[in-house]
Amino acid sequence: MKMSLALLLCLAAGTASAGEAWDSIRDQLYGAHPMLPGDGVIALDTPYRTANDSRTDIAAQVAAPDGAAIAAVSVVIDENPMPVSAVFALRQPQPRFFFETTFRINGPTPVHVIAETTDGRLFVTEAFVKTSGQGACAAPPGTDPEEALATLGEMVLSVTQDEDLRDRLAGLAKGPRRLDVDISHPSHSGMQMDQITLLFIPMRYVETLDIATDGGGYVEMTGSISLSENPQISLSVPGATRRVGVTMTDTSGTVTTAEKDLAGY
Repeated sequence: MKMSLALLLCLAAGTASAGEAWDSIRDQLYGAHPMLPGDGVIALDTPYRTANDSRTDIAAQVAAPDGAAIAAVSVVIDENPMPVSAVFALRQPQPRFFFETTFRINGPTPVHVIAETTDGRLFVTEAFVKTSGQGACAAPPGTDPEEALATLGEMVLSVTQDEDLRDRLAGLAKGPRRLDVDISHPSHSGMQMDQITLLFIPMRYVETLDIATDGGGYVEMTGSISLSENPQISLSVPGATRRVGVTMTDTSGTVTTAEKDLAGY
């Protein structure tokens, strides 16, 4: 059930009212497919109120029921202009998966995380996030657009043994590690105005982030304008991983790569 960019843009054009937004999004994405409560499967971590609407951490721990594995995890920020904000498609389905990502939150909104298992079941959990009313998707960029181009696409990778992850995902032969991908990218939403020319800055954001472990495909993340400026994408990787490679592609066709050896673990 991986979402295409065309579908993301289609959902962005919706006109559902606040009370109907999730119903409309769910119907467009999943139709009549039943959605099961995420209790015991998804632990969603969001702030009660954003400290910075333009850079808000959303994280989740996902654990598949017995006999299944996690195939995909989607983040829906209902009231954002492009509500399907990130989709993690696991090329190597996992019994457990973790992500934490920095997003723009355009206004007070429900946030839904949907997990799809390899047996076709869908689980969903919800939280509500209050904001300070900055209208983050249209807020001016934090850096000069021309200056941002000089480092666009540069990535810094770091991998740690996350103690909290290891404790929560007990039972695995070797606990997972946390991969942090810090991306230099302005993530222009198409709704921002250049403060000098007063012209709208063309939309340009991280379209995909393809993460490989030990030379094989692991996760492909599809992004959106909901990603913050200079986004950080963190996720769990198998504990036995010895090498990670990341390929970033943005909506203007820029492609950059970064790699890191983990031989010291």
